Amino acid sequence: MARLATVTAEAGAHVVPCCFAILNGGTIVSAVDGKPKSTTALKRLANIEQHRNVSLVVDHYADDWSELWWVRVDGNARVIASGKNYELALDALANKYSQYRDHRPQGPVIAIEPLAWRSWESSPQSR
Repeated sequence: MARLATVTAEAGAHVVPCCFAILNGGTIVSAVDGKPKSTTALKRLANIEQHRNVSLVVDHYADDWSELWWVRVDGNARVIASGKNYELALDALANKYSQYRDHRPQGPVIAIEPLAWRSWESSPQSR
């Protein structure tokens, strides 16, 4: 599970949880899936159409703080609704998530081209 941050038209932050997969070339993909949503005109898609800059954060929390870690990717995103890259993204997501094998997403895919990776993990001395 990750959290995707996009930039709104008003230059604010918009953050949503998402599933993701990483393609062989390093592109990170996430699909608009069939889970209930209040609208199909998702703000994250409109935001990406206006501002390609996004951040994706994946983290691990544990009551034992010596096990904490996170990874953040900053990059440029685009929305893909069809074609070869769309199908490759859905295949990668289906390989990672059994739910997507059972119910292949029908919505668009967000593809993120990483520009910078940042990470942190708890100090080895505290383990």
